[in-house]
Amino acid sequence: MSMNDPLNTLLQSGVEQGQVFGVAAAVTDRDGVLYEGAFGERALGGGVSMTTDTVGWIASMTKAITGAAIMQLVEQNRLDLDAPASQWAPYLGEVQVLDGFDDSGAPVLRAPKTPITLRHLLTHSAGFGYANWNEDLKRYSDHVELPLANTGDIRGLMTPLVFDPGERWLYSISIDWAGKILEKVTGQSLGAYFDKNIFQPLGMTSSGFKISPDMRARMAKVHRRQDGGLVVTDTELKQDPPSELGGGGLYSTVEDYLKFVRMILNEGQGDENRILAVETVRAMSKNQMGDCRVCMLPTTNPGVTLDAEFFPGLEKTWGLTFMINNETAPTGRSANSLAWAGLANSYYWIDPTKGVAGVYLTQILPFVDEQALSLYLDFETAVYDNLS
Repeated sequence: MSMNDPLNTLLQSGVEQGQVFGVAAAVTDRDGVLYEGAFGERALGGGVSMTTDTVGWIASMTKAITGAAIMQLVEQNRLDLDAPASQWAPYLGEVQVLDGFDDSGAPVLRAPKTPITLRHLLTHSAGFGYANWNEDLKRYSDHVELPLANTGDIRGLMTPLVFDPGERWLYSISIDWAGKILEKVTGQSLGAYFDKNIFQPLGMTSSGFKISPDMRARMAKVHRRQDGGLVVTDTELKQDPPSELGGGGLYSTVEDYLKFVRMILNEGQGDENRILAVETVRAMSKNQMGDCRVCMLPTTNPGVTLDAEFFPGLEKTWGLTFMINNETAPTGRSANSLAWAGLANSYYWIDPTKGVAGVYLTQILPFVDEQALSLYLDFETAVYDNLS
């Protein structure tokens, strides 16, 4: 039985009920596309239909692409996962641990007990965080008037650690630092490197940090959930920023991103070109942070993100650079599958056991918006219910 009818019905219903203003989604196995669909509008009330080549801000779905690029350099022995990362990014050898605040409210800082490695960065166990999910970092950022990381201002990445490297997991700006390391080693901007070594070989023609005129003609607007409804905003990352962010700066489409997840599903083999060695993808797909475990992220900024955790109660680890569910998920996703998401409620998963992967794109804030996330989880469940 084809999965087209149940998935079309589900997503169309999600639009009609106001769970999303518009959505594009796709599913692949190792051989090719199993499903593509798009429903609703690119902007609520705008009259332009959502399509599977609609461009959206994929935010932290950028991280996996940065991870793949870093691992290409590891394969070439140009980077070492366990060497001190300060050799490529001096700030990583100077960074201090935030140990609280004194009576006047000034931050108390100390030296870390161990050096930060590239493996720490790729697994979010370096000690960095995001102010949106860490009260101490928010307080620190407010105190020193730190620029936002997503402006591309490098000073926005110069935050302290909130624990010693390797001590635990905290979702973080670490992948932005990994991107800076890539730029240092290659002498190229992140965008130029991605284009030559990932996007062109995979045929990802609508992906980049800079929104081309062709991409802009197909863009969806970011919406905000407020007063029970959705409102169109002009939210967009600064074009031509001082630096490109490996942790969240890309724009793309479900068609393009599906090619990337299929490459991971095929252990590094793209439709036309090999991107990574088999053993590299296997290493990326395993727990790389020891006894550390993924935990709930409590929001400090409910307008941007709600409290965030996928499948609460299920043990989750982190690879290079994917979340890994250690147990079968309620959707039907196999244990040891890979996944993550983007701030504007875009999501993907890769299930090597069942040989299936999916991508879902909408553009709604806050992150893990209950209605947008619910539709995504229903979509994933329906995929598994209809696998032949």
